[in-house]
Amino acid sequence: MSATLNLSLTDELRAFIDRNCGDGTSYATPSEFLRALIREKKDRMEAAKLREAVIEGYQDAIAGRTIVFNGDLEDALDEFERLKREGCVPHSS
Repeated sequence: MSATLNLSLTDELRAFIDRNCGDGTSYATPSEFLRALIREKKDRMEAAKLREAVIEGYQDAIAGRTIVFNGDLEDALDEFERLKREGCVPHSS
């Protein structure tokens, strides 16, 4: 599925795009260049979410908010829910 988006750019931004696409560059067209920039931004935002989740996991481990994983994810989730109901695990925000 393709959708069109029209943008108004300053002369400076248009010149930047023009310098980064066409002959001698990695991108044949301004559209290719802008799509690559948008994908890169999306990837950075997704990576930031993952980093936050990893840091939260480390903080849980440091605080002792862990359960033993025996190889069965369903059992681990059940144990987590049981501990949460008993007030032993703080509710996530």
